[in-house]
Amino acid sequence: MKRGDPGEGEPGAASPDPSPAPAPTQGGRWRWPWTLPPDDLLRDRLYRRLWLSILTSGFGAQITMLAIPLTAAVLLHATPTQMGLLTSMELAPFILFSLPTGVWLDRVRKLPVYVAGELAVAVVLASVPAAWALGLLSIPYLYAVSFVIGCVFTTAGSASQIVLTQIVPRERLVEAHAKNALAGSLAEVTGPGAAGALIRLVGAPLALLADAALLLGSVAILRGLRIDETPGGPGDAARFWGALRDGLRFVFRVRMLVTMAVIVGLWQFCHQAAMVVQILFATRELGLDEKQVGLCYVGLGLGTITAGSLGRRIAERIGVGRSLLCGLAVCGLGWLQLAFAPATALGVASFVLMLACFGFGAVLIFINFLALRQALTPAPLLGRMTSTMRWLILLPSIPGALAGGWVGEHAGLRMALALGGGGALLVAAAGLRFSGLARQRQLPEATAST
Repeated sequence: MKRGDPGEGEPGAASPDPSPAPAPTQGGRWRWPWTLPPDDLLRDRLYRRLWLSILTSGFGAQITMLAIPLTAAVLLHATPTQMGLLTSMELAPFILFSLPTGVWLDRVRKLPVYVAGELAVAVVLASVPAAWALGLLSIPYLYAVSFVIGCVFTTAGSASQIVLTQIVPRERLVEAHAKNALAGSLAEVTGPGAAGALIRLVGAPLALLADAALLLGSVAILRGLRIDETPGGPGDAARFWGALRDGLRFVFRVRMLVTMAVIVGLWQFCHQAAMVVQILFATRELGLDEKQVGLCYVGLGLGTITAGSLGRRIAERIGVGRSLLCGLAVCGLGWLQLAFAPATALGVASFVLMLACFGFGAVLIFINFLALRQALTPAPLLGRMTSTMRWLILLPSIPGALAGGWVGEHAGLRMALALGGGGALLVAAAGLRFSGLARQRQLPEATAST
């Protein structure tokens, strides 16, 4: 997911590192990790450093997750429509650039792309407090920041997903994605409360400096890491646009990929419709301040850490397809119950419950969605498949964000939450009844690329 300078690591890192992992010695000195099973992925040095990097950047992500929308809602008094536009600006690069990015990624090394993206995001986030200090901070400025961050995530985010397949065997991708979610969950349990307190203390713009510093720390953890790969050159895939069409053709001829793109894309519409109003609901309907909002977001971490811990067992018990659909339904229930919550202490508890449901459901969705699509795809097409699938599932996101903002402004914030919650439940029910996902119990073999 992230990349430092060349260093340790077997070519391709297709299996866990055979070198012994630390354990307790007879002299009483502890060697890490002393409680992990012998075959645990965290015993692989490459994956372990990747996991620690995800954990570090995850703490910073808690700050940005709260600081940017709080800056817009509280400091700049954004309307629901403006909040929808703010989200749309971050999503727009995925729609504009995902497809050509996939072709490019199949021709370059992925880790350097990701580390450059981390550094770029750090610089952009640090510019927000600078603009605030100079009196230049405005909603249009936040639009520009969101657009740049979206551009970075379009390239570096796709690269990060491919790197995992270069480290972890395909049959263990669900486990790897669950552990990655667990790393994010650990940050989400402790991070939001600290982030809310920091934002309350120094202001949302200045708090973004902490995220910038943590991004740099995340990169430093991976310094010396090396993953050997042989990217394709310009002569390997004929013309650029021909290679792009090859990626599109591959995705559209694999029925399971198309099915997942439709289902997760419709869920993204519902997700964005509900998400753009939830900070406004917390601050304006429930009357919470920045610190209180941050404390509520601990619920998000509790949900994700539970799903990260249980996700693999849930998938093994009910199947990877049903597990994905279960995640859709849990998210929908969370948004829908909040739409009917009173503006009292019970409403605050309902807000926390919504965040816990979203954390749990989103992890179930994506650990199975990512593992399924990666297992289906041959290595030479991973870049194009990843970018094509991201493009397809995010196409409905901008309409969803704009619809949520419009409904929130003209029909009320509760109606926007009900739109997201009710829609997600309908998508889950339709997926269970009409798609083949309910019958997909295990990860499939990769589909031929020709």
